[in-house]
Amino acid sequence: MAALTVVCRPLALWRVAGALVTASPGRCSSAAGSGFAAFGSRGGKREAAGPPVGRGYSESATESELRVHHLEVESAGIVVFGINRPQSKNAISRNLVEMMAAAIEEVKHDNSVRTVILRSEVPGIFCAGADLKERAKMQPSEVGPFVSKARSLINELGNLPMPTIAVLDGAALGGGLEMALACDIRVAGGTQRLPRTVGVSMAKELIFSGRVVDGTEAKTIGLVSHVVEQNEAGDAAYHRALSLAKEFLPQGPIAVRLAKLAINQGMEVDLKTGLEIEEACYAQVIPTKDRIEGITAFKEKRLPRYTGE
Repeated sequence: MAALTVVCRPLALWRVAGALVTASPGRCSSAAGSGFAAFGSRGGKREAAGPPVGRGYSESATESELRVHHLEVESAGIVVFGINRPQSKNAISRNLVEMMAAAIEEVKHDNSVRTVILRSEVPGIFCAGADLKERAKMQPSEVGPFVSKARSLINELGNLPMPTIAVLDGAALGGGLEMALACDIRVAGGTQRLPRTVGVSMAKELIFSGRVVDGTEAKTIGLVSHVVEQNEAGDAAYHRALSLAKEFLPQGPIAVRLAKLAINQGMEVDLKTGLEIEEACYAQVIPTKDRIEGITAFKEKRLPRYTGE
């Protein structure tokens, strides 16, 4: 199994500390925990992996720092955000924040989007955190607003109504790791979201020690959800994430969104209040056409055809 390295790094931009999550080259990857074989692991750089060969997709902003792929055919309903800043190891810049904010705003109101996958299109790196070169050129008065905007972006990502999957196919540091932690599936690292994933005690142990954990242990403690054998293209983690996203497609989109809302809000309150939130969310499903379709399909012994109405 690939080793996962969790290293505490002080970064003023991203709370008190960030964590680096990466994988040993050329062995295996996780669907959102480790990933691609690193640069030079087989004598050279790998090309960035795009959408799977043979799958239909439409793409916006082909040469931009964020590529948005709307998958089609049997994967219709899945949108892939591909971070593409190879010259800066996908570091978070002003422009990237603006582009991601716009992309999130667009899919947030699109009922045809069932799942969002966040990945890197640069081999060996997910995101190196803040773009420190750009920050060095900022005036002191500009830093605070940028930090607030970047944090708001991560919160908006976490608040998307549909399921989100982060594919950490390389190192994720500071704010890059925070972005991954904001996603629903494959959450790992950070000082605020990590305890909510693996528990306070284990989070402190990982952050304080910076020790290496292998894929098996990472999965055991809940740091990663899936560990898969790496393939020749170096995108096994992405394919596993895509497979997970396709499992969500047949489900009722309204019910899935409300289930996510109930879970997210319920985790922040006591059990009694959480059950009340659950009941309120279910009440919103009752008048929908999708609920009737589900009941009808069950009676007729066929697969339901949900429309999101």
